[in-house]
Amino acid sequence: MTWGIIQNVLGFLIWIYVLLTGPKEERRFFYGALVTRWNLEASMSMGMFLFLGTDDERVIVHEYGHSIQSMLLGPFYLLIIGIPSFCWANSPHYVMSRKKGRYRYTSFYPEHWANYLGRLFTGRDPINY
Repeated sequence: MTWGIIQNVLGFLIWIYVLLTGPKEERRFFYGALVTRWNLEASMSMGMFLFLGTDDERVIVHEYGHSIQSMLLGPFYLLIIGIPSFCWANSPHYVMSRKKGRYRYTSFYPEHWANYLGRLFTGRDPINY
């Protein structure tokens, strides 16, 4: 928790906000990470806090892979994984390119690595789109 203190504190603050304002749906632990549903379609990992826009178990495995990245990279996580992943997911150019079939979402290194780590640490299949 302390090596990745930045993303864990941010995750905790987001979790409190969602807890106070979001849906009163599922909250559970997944291999030590706190999983919470929220009102957004997208899913996100912030340290040991997973925020899900879907019930798809494969997405949880993928997001858990990001938590493992956070544990490995600590304070460098946001620079190496978080910011590039956010840009990949939200850049209009890349969103359109994925819609046209030029790229799979998981072809970008943070997402591919998250899938690998999620599968490695849970033994379950992650998303693959």
